[in-house]
Formats: sequence, structure tokens, C-alpha cells
Amino acid sequence: MKTLLIVRHAKSSWDDPSLSDFARTLIERGKDDAHVMAKRAINNSIKIDAFVSSPAKRAKNTAKIFMKEYGKNEKDLLLMPSLYEASIKDYYEVVENLDDENNTVALFAHNPTITEFINSLECSPVYNMPTCAVFALKFKTEHWKDFSGVEKEFLFFDYPKNVE
Repeated sequence: MKTLLIVRHAKSSWDDPSLSDFARTLIERGKDDAHVMAKRAINNSIKIDAFVSSPAKRAKNTAKIFMKEYGKNEKDLLLMPSLYEASIKDYYEVVENLDDENNTVALFAHNPTITEFINSLECSPVYNMPTCAVFALKFKTEHWKDFSGVEKEFLFFDYPKNVE
């Protein structure tokens, strides 16, 4: 059994027009939201074996906050350049090339493709992934390479403004 958490980066700043899109940083609210969402995942007994992120600063920093909450070392973050300005195909390729030793993986990336990717999975539609939203699914396989062809089961969809 494999579990995939798909996480949109937390709220970032548009305040500095000299920064490239790639270099945009998280605002305080974004940092706070990332801590909250990581704690919610922990409280739902989600154990994450690996953290995979777009190398863009806002996605990478969101992943690092999750890792901190999980007590993981930032040096273990796997950066995947293909997740920045990605296509749906890029997402599938990243997932299908994950290490089979990892049963639960959190993937951090960007809209609009993250929403499109989730909807391509055909397990539960999402009309928009808000910043720092988490979409989780599981599927019966021992090999990530089988991801495209196996039936996916929706676990949960959560986001910072979701009142429990």
C-alpha cells in the first residue's frame, strides 16, 4: 500500500517586484499555515517517509516546515526541478519514479497544475487547491511505477481555512 500527500505551497509574497517567481518567499501567514497543516497530518496519524518538492523557494520552504514538524532533517528533502512549471505528465513521472522503500510521500508543488493533476486521478474532484492545502490518497501497490494504472482511494482534503 502506498500513500501520497499532494501539498500546494503555502501563501507567498508578491511584495518585492524584483524577485523572480522562482524566488518568491513565504509570508508569515504562509509559514503559520504550513505548521498548522503539518500538525493536522500528524494528528491524523500520517507518517511521511519522504518529502519531495519543487525547487522554487516557496514550495521548498513549505516542505521544510513540514519536515521540521515531523522531526526530519532538511537535508533529506528531494528537490525535483520538473515540478516547477510542470505539466500533469511531469507529476506522474515524478510519482512513478519514487523509491519503493517509501510507503508515504509528501509532494509539494504549484497551482494550477497541482489541481489539474489531482483531478486527473479520478478519485475525488477538487476545484481549487488553496495555498497549503493537502490532498491525500492511497492505492494498493508495492511499486510507485504502477501509480498510473492502479485504482486510487481518496483519504482526505484539508486546507488552512477548513474549520474542523
